[in-house]
Amino acid sequence: MTYAESISNEEISALPGGAFNGRIVVVDDLPTMEQAAQALSRCGVIGFDTETRPAFQKGKVNQMALVQLSSDDTAFLFRINKLPLSSEMLAILGDERIVKVGASIRDDIKGIQKQTPFTPGGFVDIQSIVGQYGIRDLSVRKVSAIVLGVRISKAQRLSNWEAQVLTPAQQLYAATDAWACREIYLKLTEIHR
Repeated sequence: MTYAESISNEEISALPGGAFNGRIVVVDDLPTMEQAAQALSRCGVIGFDTETRPAFQKGKVNQMALVQLSSDDTAFLFRINKLPLSSEMLAILGDERIVKVGASIRDDIKGIQKQTPFTPGGFVDIQSIVGQYGIRDLSVRKVSAIVLGVRISKAQRLSNWEAQVLTPAQQLYAATDAWACREIYLKLTEIHR
């Protein structure tokens, strides 16, 4: 299958909206983190993303607030500004047998390592593979449009990820970004099977 090299914002606007439609679990206590680790340890491919509260002052950088990991039917949103990742979760992030797919993941991994050191394993950056399919655009929004044929909303990107409670819109946005990376990877790699 061949894909478009690039897509315009006008073409994206004409596409149907796409969003994660599974279960979203906010992880901000240890029992929920244990359940998440058990569920994710059984996955072969997981979507991966992170969120950091935007800093609107020059030179100010906030710590990462959220790590999102998505299976096919459940997205786990880890509030790492409230609770660091457990050793079980770090083992999943280091497991070479579990593929973690994200976009522009180098800084995401560094952000997690700043809070909790770990050795990453099994990570795939979709930005490093889409070129093999003739795709030049690299943003999750544009690659989702080209590969999945859906328009993903970026409306919540600059919201406060350190808020006491994440709004339903924030939760859906965070889950969708991780889910989209997984879906793009699965669609691209099924061509080679």
